[in-house]
Amino acid sequence: MLQVKNISFSYQETEVLKQISFAVEAGEQLSIIGESGSGKSTLLKLIYGEFDLNEGHIFWKETEVLGPKFNLVVGYDFMKYVAQEFDLMPFTSVAENIGAFLSNFYPEEKQERTKELLEVVELTAFAKVKVKTLSGGQKQRVALARALAKQPEIILLDEPFSHIDNFKKQSLRRNVFKYLKEKNIACIVATHDKEDVLGFADRMLILNNHEVEVVGTPEKLYHTPKTPLIASFFGEFNVIENNIIYAHQLQFVENSNLKATVKQSYFKGHYYLIEADLDGKMVLFENKTALKNNDVVSLKIMT
Repeated sequence: MLQVKNISFSYQETEVLKQISFAVEAGEQLSIIGESGSGKSTLLKLIYGEFDLNEGHIFWKETEVLGPKFNLVVGYDFMKYVAQEFDLMPFTSVAENIGAFLSNFYPEEKQERTKELLEVVELTAFAKVKVKTLSGGQKQRVALARALAKQPEIILLDEPFSHIDNFKKQSLRRNVFKYLKEKNIACIVATHDKEDVLGFADRMLILNNHEVEVVGTPEKLYHTPKTPLIASFFGEFNVIENNIIYAHQLQFVENSNLKATVKQSYFKGHYYLIEADLDGKMVLFENKTALKNNDVVSLKIMT
């Protein structure tokens, strides 16, 4: 288990995190959500031991995670961290990068492990290609595989799929998170992308104003968002009479007391997102077809 106990951290005079506490069980996935600059990446670096805490303690099981004041070499064998900058060997092959820290005393095991991880990150066809020739997204996948090579007990991922093309992201997410569950590897993901969370995260932690705003399951936070910040992570929403209403919960009906004037229709694939004026305030709702600008429509809140 990872235990983060009342930690605080500042860059010189700038407070970044204040009294942060949470725990992560073995094999659990926790997603850390927050606006840019909320401290997501800093929190991961603190957990990894890259910075020294101002206050509090971090433990993995019985081992206290300490920063550079206490460790000549940052990091611990049981933990891996994949940052947005990739620490790879550019002049060696993809397979060599992945197997770099695996023992040469067991060549068959090393080869099999490398092969397995190449399949997880969908780079089997690039096994012999030098890393320097790869795209940013391919390098990110090598970094993921390399971090998993020695099968850590916990892995920290900072925007792990940010450089990867959309057509590869979905299957890659499934492969990576399925692998982590199968191997019982705890995972903390800092992300702004809801697709990294929905379907995979056991819990979400929302950072706001340097503190933990709430921790809960994706299902609970989605169905009962307490603040606009939480709702904004899941999709388009409205605040109507102090209630948070998702765009799909506001529906076009034949007649109601809620009247709005259509301003714009946006094609979203299987639906249109309609922007409308409701008593001088912009609202958004979904509809199967586009609507004419300036038409007055009736709306109903479906909860």
